[in-house]
Amino acid sequence: MLPIVYHHNYSCPFPEGHRFVMRKFVDLFNRVMSLGLIDKEQSNLFIPTTATVQDLASVHDVSYLNSLVGNKVDQKAWRRVGLPWSQGLVDRTLTAPNGTLLAARLALQKGLACHLAGGTHHAHYDFGSGFCMINDLAYTATTLLQSGEAKRVLIFDLDVHQGDGTAAIMQNQPNGFTCSIHCEKNFPFRKQASDLDIGLEKALEDQDYLQVVSSTLNELLETFQPDLVLYDAGVDIWQGDDLGHLNITSQGMHDRDELVISTCLKRHVPVATVIGGGYDKDVLRLARRHSVVVEVAAHLYRQYL
Repeated sequence: MLPIVYHHNYSCPFPEGHRFVMRKFVDLFNRVMSLGLIDKEQSNLFIPTTATVQDLASVHDVSYLNSLVGNKVDQKAWRRVGLPWSQGLVDRTLTAPNGTLLAARLALQKGLACHLAGGTHHAHYDFGSGFCMINDLAYTATTLLQSGEAKRVLIFDLDVHQGDGTAAIMQNQPNGFTCSIHCEKNFPFRKQASDLDIGLEKALEDQDYLQVVSSTLNELLETFQPDLVLYDAGVDIWQGDDLGHLNITSQGMHDRDELVISTCLKRHVPVATVIGGGYDKDVLRLARRHSVVVEVAAHLYRQYL
C-alpha cells in the first residue's frame, strides 16, 4: 500500500475560528483512515521523529531557531507568522519537517509517498511568514542533497501562493530546482526569484491551468532530470478557497494531482507529496480537498508500483 506519513501532534490545541485551520490535519488523517488508505495494522503508516535545532540549521539561522523554540521571537517578527505561540505549536513545527523528509526517503525507496502535512514554503532562513516557521521543502531537499541520497531534487510547488521562502533558501543550491506556479496577484506581495516562476492571472480556469502545469512539468523532467520530485499539492487553487483567487474546480484539482503524479511515475521519477495551503471555514470540506492527492496517489501507486 501507499506509504503515508503522519504524527498525532500535527493538530495541536489552537484557537477556534483562526484563519489557519489547525484541526485539518487530524480531520485529514481520519478521512484517509475512513477511506481505507491505511490498512488495519497501519503497516503503511509512518511516524516521523522530532527534528533538532542542529538538524534544521542546515537551512535556518540557529539564533532564529532558538528564539522560536524559546518563545523569544521579536513581537513584530512574530506577527508576520500570524499564529499564536504555544508549546504544542513548537512541537508540531519541529516534527512536520521530518515528516516531509521521511516521505521523501520512502518515495526514494518505493516510488511514491504522501505526507499529511508540509508545504510550509513561506518560512525564510531567519524569519517565519504566512503561517510558516520552518521550511520543510528546503530542509528536505538540502538534507537529501548533502547526504548524497539524492543528486537532483525538483521542488514543484503548486500552492496558489508563491514559495518565496523556498526560493530564497535554495537560491545557491545548483542541484535543487525550485518551480512555483502560483497566482501572481496574491500573497506574498514581495516575491522571491525561484529557478522558475510562473505567475497566473486571477480567475484562471481548469483547462488553461492544467496545460501550464503539464507543459512545465514535462519540460523540467526532461531538462533538469531530477531523481526526486517534492510536490506541494496546495488546495488553495480551488475556486471557493478563502485565499485563492483562481477558478479551479474540484475536478480540475483532482486532474492536476493525477497529472503531476502519473507524469513522474511514467518517467520512473519518485514523488513525495505534501498538502500545502487550503483555507475554508468548512473544516470537513477542507479535509476532503486535502485528501484528494492521497486518494489519487493511492490509485496510481497500485497502477504503477
